Amino acid sequence: MKQNSEETAKSGQDATTGQKPQRLKAIAVNICRLLLAATFLFSGFVKAVDPHGTQYKLADYAEAWHVGSWVSDFLLLCTSVALSAFEFCIGICLIFAIHRRLASRLALLFMLFMTALTLWIFIDNPVSDCGCFGDAVKLTNGETFAKNIVLTACAVVVAWRPLLMARFISKTNQWIVLNYSMLFIIAVALWSLYALPLFDFRPYHVGADIRKGMEIPEGAPQPEFETRFILEKNGEQREFTIDDYPDSTWTFIDSKTTEIKAGYVPPIHDFSIERRDDGTDITAQVVDDSGYTWLLIATYLEKADDSQLDQINGIYEYSQEMGYPFYCLTASGEAATQRWTEMTGAEYPYCTTDAITLKTIIRSNPGLVLLKDGKVIGKWSHNQLPEEKELRDKDGEPAPLDQLAIGKINADSVAGRLTVIMLWYVLPLLLLTFADRLWALRKVLIRRKKSSDK
Repeated sequence: MKQNSEETAKSGQDATTGQKPQRLKAIAVNICRLLLAATFLFSGFVKAVDPHGTQYKLADYAEAWHVGSWVSDFLLLCTSVALSAFEFCIGICLIFAIHRRLASRLALLFMLFMTALTLWIFIDNPVSDCGCFGDAVKLTNGETFAKNIVLTACAVVVAWRPLLMARFISKTNQWIVLNYSMLFIIAVALWSLYALPLFDFRPYHVGADIRKGMEIPEGAPQPEFETRFILEKNGEQREFTIDDYPDSTWTFIDSKTTEIKAGYVPPIHDFSIERRDDGTDITAQVVDDSGYTWLLIATYLEKADDSQLDQINGIYEYSQEMGYPFYCLTASGEAATQRWTEMTGAEYPYCTTDAITLKTIIRSNPGLVLLKDGKVIGKWSHNQLPEEKELRDKDGEPAPLDQLAIGKINADSVAGRLTVIMLWYVLPLLLLTFADRLWALRKVLIRRKKSSDK
């Protein structure tokens, strides 16, 4: 009897000892799972709210791989939407523990690919940043690579023991969460393509002050440059700096200046507007104007949507009547500009601006921007241009912009969009999860009651 008691006690101690490592494994897996899920969700969402931004970044990669001429803009755009949906849904699967084995393996494969990609970017520097988080969070190539190493380690842990991920939804209802999430993220991407990005992380967002964005703060670090002189003597060429410049027996051949330390770069550093008719730079005139200025942004007129020409011309006529400057900013050449004028009957003046700057200002071709005192008051895609009634008062007469709603910044736009997302996506998922857990708890209690009754 004594021996049996000792054996029972020993087996109990072994079971207790074995439970502790298992709990530690589960804690590690779930911490890694939540970190991965948060990253995938955020990355997928910021890509979905700005599909064109991801498309432009994919185009940069295609150019770096020398296949830019082989892939169309439409294919890159479809890839952008698909990538955002994939990342977001993987994040949902991880956070709710849906298809645990498959989701963990897909996350690991994706992170292995991204880590290899960012290692190449870190070494060769073919692009300025990987675009992992769009314009929401900018990381250096070194920071991106380090981040991916950490996430890959997390993905290895999760893929090692995927069944230790605690479920937040039952198998019965997990298809609802996954399908609803996929529909949601695709709807966000399509709406952002039709209108404008739901959340604008760029320096030209509504409410941004362009003048302040161009300023360099006092005391900000300045770039440092080094000039090296190439000199020759007795048939030998050598490089010298200003500190060790030799005597006059050396003959000057050439010089080269390189940046050895980067300085502060303002958020807006490449914004310039030059009139086509006389070549005048009117950048300061536009951003320093205390009144309103309309900017029609058409990055490439040859690719611009021409379905709303009447509305554009109507807004130009309104601006002329009310005395507001109206300019069309484009990177297109003279031939494309002439064709656009002949096709649309446009009378507004054309100005030249860098294509990348125009794509950054607004994700629509064409798009409309309203400025006042250097601030962005409003932005509209070609699908949502202001209607004629929005430019008139209660009596139906054209009214000054300071008396109209569109002449004022909509301060509630971000809060309103967050509320819509909460009501249409987050809240339904929370309610479903709560109901699902209650139902699971009810079944557990019923089983316990049946066991106790036996």
